[in-house]
Amino acid sequence: MTTEPDFDAALARADAAVREGRTLNGTGFWPVVARLRANSVLAVRYGERVADIDRRAFERAVRVRVRIGVGVPLLVAGTAAGVLGLVVAAGLGDVLQAIVFGIAFVLLVVSTHSLGHYVVGRLAGIRFTHAFVAGRPPEPGVKIDYASYLRATPRRRAAMHASGALVTKIVPFALVPMVFAVHAWPGLAWILIAFGAIGIFTDVAFSTKTSDWMRVKRELRAGRSL
Repeated sequence: MTTEPDFDAALARADAAVREGRTLNGTGFWPVVARLRANSVLAVRYGERVADIDRRAFERAVRVRVRIGVGVPLLVAGTAAGVLGLVVAAGLGDVLQAIVFGIAFVLLVVSTHSLGHYVVGRLAGIRFTHAFVAGRPPEPGVKIDYASYLRATPRRRAAMHASGALVTKIVPFALVPMVFAVHAWPGLAWILIAFGAIGIFTDVAFSTKTSDWMRVKRELRAGRSL
């Protein structure tokens, strides 16, 4: 178990690793962060230092990024473009309608997912530093400021992590009435329902182990240990 005096040594190793272009793995940085999640006093004491190291490591690792003040308007624009695409698709023929609807739907889902994290996070007192695109396949995200994240209560951190996943599950079902309202091809409604159902299944089967819901469980466990 990492003791408080070890925190300084681990963070010094992490800082050196970032300056030398290495990853944070093996430095003891993440075990320190895990301890801080469950200790609000130490989170305040070490939060800014952790945030600085994490931010610099992120900037070295992620090339496709913009400051959050630019990223949020881009995500809002993506959401608006998705909505506009759905409206435009309604007036097209069946095949073209399905293509445009599909593109607009994907754009809407990926942009609202990150916006969900951002909006709920800000309401919970969590700040963000960047919007970015990363991963395989590449997808957008928003980067938390670790100092504010660690100062937030575990329940608020859990709510922030849950928000994006919930938005992604709600969007397909919310669009089903729109398919019938604009007299679009009825098959689109079944595609949306299938997409939503598959999303729920993958969340139950996999996300609790690797993604947003895993982080929700982690933060709720941290709350129980306080």
